[in-house]
Amino acid sequence: MDAGPMAGRTTAPQGAQAVPPPLRASDDDRLATVHRLQDAVSRGLLTPDEGSDRMAAAFAAVHVRDLVPLTADLPPAVAVPPVPAPPGWRQLGASAWQQLRASVAAARHGGPAAWRLALAVIVALVLLLTVLSLIAHGLVDGGPGDFRGPDPGGLDGVDGDRGPR
Repeated sequence: MDAGPMAGRTTAPQGAQAVPPPLRASDDDRLATVHRLQDAVSRGLLTPDEGSDRMAAAFAAVHVRDLVPLTADLPPAVAVPPVPAPPGWRQLGASAWQQLRASVAAARHGGPAAWRLALAVIVALVLLLTVLSLIAHGLVDGGPGDFRGPDPGGLDGVDGDRGPR
């Protein structure tokens, strides 16, 4: 008879159930247990020393069955609802567009909304023209703070070679 890899192993007798080998714990299993223990410490269910001991045992666990007793006496973790994400630029733009459409529609029917809309358009145009004028002035004249213009008649308080007056 050949001594193969199954040599020396006994098989379960007929009619008896074979016990499956224990499942090995993955890093995710260990981390999930440690996170649950950290939550228990933060909620005051475990002292920091006891939590530390259990976390060390969780990191040292080889099989899943070794992790179960570490959290068996703890209540289930409290589910925290996810925080909704703030609206993005697309949603803000769509909301502004809808507001503008509603304002224009209300202005078409007359009343005080029409005057407010006309005033807002005029103010926006004046601001736009002011900004464009400042940009053009900066590009053409050398930028803001360019005070190197001609000195008509020495009015700057400096007398050529002799320095300040």
